[in-house]
Order: sequence, then structure tokens, then C-alpha cells
Amino acid sequence: MPALCRDCLTPFDAGSRCPACRSPRVVSHPELFSLSIAHMDCDAFYASVEKRENLDLADKPVIVGGGRRGVVSTCCYIARIQGVRSAMPMFQALKLCPQAVVIKPRGALYAQVSRDIRAMMQELSPAIEPLSLDEAFIDLTGTEKLHGAPPAVMLARLVRRMETELGLSGSVGLSHNKFLAKIASDLDKPRGFSVIGRAETMAFLAPKPVRLIWGVGASTQGALDRAGIRTIADLRRWERADLEHRFGSTGARLWHLARGEDRRRVSANAPIKSISHETTFFNDTSDADILDGHMWRLAEKISDRAKARDLAGRVVVLKLKRANHSLITRRISLHDPTQMADRIYRTGRDLFLAVGDAGPYRLIGLGLSDLGPASQADRSDDLLEPDAGKRARAERATDAIRRKFGPDAIIKGRALR
Repeated sequence: MPALCRDCLTPFDAGSRCPACRSPRVVSHPELFSLSIAHMDCDAFYASVEKRENLDLADKPVIVGGGRRGVVSTCCYIARIQGVRSAMPMFQALKLCPQAVVIKPRGALYAQVSRDIRAMMQELSPAIEPLSLDEAFIDLTGTEKLHGAPPAVMLARLVRRMETELGLSGSVGLSHNKFLAKIASDLDKPRGFSVIGRAETMAFLAPKPVRLIWGVGASTQGALDRAGIRTIADLRRWERADLEHRFGSTGARLWHLARGEDRRRVSANAPIKSISHETTFFNDTSDADILDGHMWRLAEKISDRAKARDLAGRVVVLKLKRANHSLITRRISLHDPTQMADRIYRTGRDLFLAVGDAGPYRLIGLGLSDLGPASQADRSDDLLEPDAGKRARAERATDAIRRKFGPDAIIKGRALR
């Protein structure tokens, strides 16, 4: 069976250790050297960057997020072992892991590191489809002659370079389509390398819960539960026409994915229709200060992603879910597109105030849509808010200073609450 040492990159016949360097970090699979669609996901990205920047944090639990009234953006694996999870309220996270070091998110730094990783990927293939700052699909089809090595070797070389040159680790999923590659990358984190081949696809998927399917959220899962569909094997028992009749276009998508079929191409030029983030609360809340704090953090995340992709949006969207699961959605078109956290936050706050509903809420989300190139973004002052242009210019200047002198050179007061 084909095998590969992930440390010295030696290919060999199957074995528990590399015959060249004796490393146990070996990946083996019958289709290892014939598959070419991959998903690379950085391990605990924000927290890993913070540990790289401060070596004293190496063996400590690190949480990246807001103050005691905020939430966890992400955390390292030491904190995860103690039960801390993303989107968990900070007070709850600190009860589970009181010795944790809490660090405010530093979006400009994470965006720069993301660009460094992206540059490494582009040396392997032009077909890279980013999903966020810390994950992307890579299509290495037809690159073996160029690199003199099959895709699996080049992917192992990529994550080794990330560790040696950037001080960061990542997990790779390798398969024959995007759906399965993304599943594979999450099978053995951190520092994982997992393979799902064509021959095993049906057997591998059959016992898995339907929530494994990308895009099946709480609402879809609830509808599937009511139909008696809990595993992918359950899903396969339904005729395609019956799934389409009951679930519409989602039914057709589920029918194909249940069989491991995904014809989507990895596209570097795939248009991004929107950028959005949302937070689901562990406990419903109507506390205006907590909600406002979440809006600022969501706006920062959206801004970071927009700046990293050199995009701007003309429409800001607010999403609220009440305690009874009913949804409130509000949107507004801006005079000119934006990628600025300050403007996204202020627009979202105005939409929230206009709702006039005190809650309580179980979820809040912000989004930016009608996206386009950022070249013409945030250039004109708003007649109704003459300081808007000044704040945009100040935010650009802040980003430039952080890139030159480090992310701690300027810290916005709102980020400290």
C-alpha cells in the first residue's frame, strides 16, 4: 500500500514507521498518490499565531476573544481539552479553564499571516479557493509533472513549510472532490493528514450523521430528524424525487452528497456573494451592552476578511433570532461600498436600534453583500455623517501602522471592553 513520511517526505510501501528517518508520522492509503483535491485547514489559527508571537504562551491555554462579557473567537487545543469552544461566553470559558491567557483578536496580524500561507499555496497550484483566513481548497490535478511529485507529497511539503517557516500547523484532507476533502481535513486535527478514496466513499459515509454534510445546520437537521433521517444511510433510502418534493433544491443536493458526489470545481475566481459571521448564545440575552459588543466583534471579523480579499460591500445585513427561533432580518444599501469595521458596526447598530425589539435573542449576525473590488470603497464622506470619511481614513492609517510596527502599535478602545 502506498505510504508517505510526513516528516522527511519519503514515499515507501506501507509500514508503521518511515524506513528513512523512523518517524511514526506516516500516512498510507491505496489511492494516496492518485487523488488531487485537497482542503487545508490551519489548526486553532488565531491562537496559534498568538503563541508564535509570544513563545512564553507555548505550553499555556490561550483563548482569543473578548472580555468577561464577550465570547471565545477561538482557543488552543490545551484549552479545548478543558471544554472551551468557539462562541462560548467568556465567563463560562474561564470557569472551565481559569488559568487561560485571554488575548484580544488582532485581525490585521491574522490577515497578514493568511497572505503568507496563501503565497505558499500558490507555488503549488493556481487553483486555490479560500474559504476564510485559515482554510482553502487546493486543486493539484495535473501538477505532478511540474513538481516532480504527486499531490500528496506536495501537500505534506506545504504543511512542513508552514511549520518551519511560519511556526504554524495545519491539517490536510485529500480526496476526489471538495465535499470529501473538507470532511477529511477534520478527521485527525491537529497536524492531521487524512485521505478518503473513491473506493471507500460509500462505506465511509453510510454510518455518519447527516450533520456531517456541509451546510446542514440546526434548521435543516431538525427537518431531517422529523422525516426520520439521522444518518447518511437513512438519506440514501429516499428517492431523489421524494427528497426534492419534501426539501426542494436542498433535497437534490443532499441526494448527491449522500453518495459522495460533488461536481463543484475548485475555482480561484469563484465570486464571493457575501461575507457574514454570526454568534449563537449559550443563554438567550436582551442585554444591550452584550449585543453591542458582539456586533463590534462581528464587524471586525467581516472587515478582516474583506480586507484580506481586497473586497468591499454595498449592503449591510443584520440577522437576529429570537428565543422562540423566529428570525428578524434587516438590510440597508450604503451610498458607497465599504470594508471598514467601524462603518459596518455603526450601520449594523443603526439597523438593530431600528428593530425596536428588546429580545431576548439567541443569535446575532452581521453580513456584507453586493461585493466588488475595494478600489472605490469608503472614498466619500456621508452628508448625514460627515466624520465617516475621517474614521475610514483613520482605520486605513491604523492598518498601515500595524503592518509596519506590529499589531499592538495601536489598539482601539472599543476592543478593550
